[in-house]
Amino acid sequence: MNRLLAAFAPAALALAAFAAPVAAQQQPSQSPPQPEVPELSLEHRMVLRCGAAFAMVAFGQENGNEDALKYPPMEPRGAEFFAVEVDRVMREAGLDDDQIVAALSAEADEIFQQGQLDEIMPACLSLLDK
Repeated sequence: MNRLLAAFAPAALALAAFAAPVAAQQQPSQSPPQPEVPELSLEHRMVLRCGAAFAMVAFGQENGNEDALKYPPMEPRGAEFFAVEVDRVMREAGLDDDQIVAALSAEADEIFQQGQLDEIMPACLSLLDK
């Protein structure tokens, strides 16, 4: 679990999500193959989507991004959600470290590419109140 938490630090996830598309465009032939992620339940995808959104906001908050600062602080509740719920999804879905990173990165990339952060954050923030 310690390795999992270290691997999924919000800033690292956000950086990976933003850097992956750029790196792929610059060196398409040198991109390592992404691990195959099995089909996830809707509930598991929602947890990963919110975990990725929280990581993106946390990264923005750490760097003083004005848009990210309009949300409640992601520490400690967002980080706790990320650690506990992403670990639960990983165990329940039988994902290894590479697969969970790929799934989270895919969610973060989609959120970023589609400009969906503001759209999904209200629903994700409601998960922190449980």
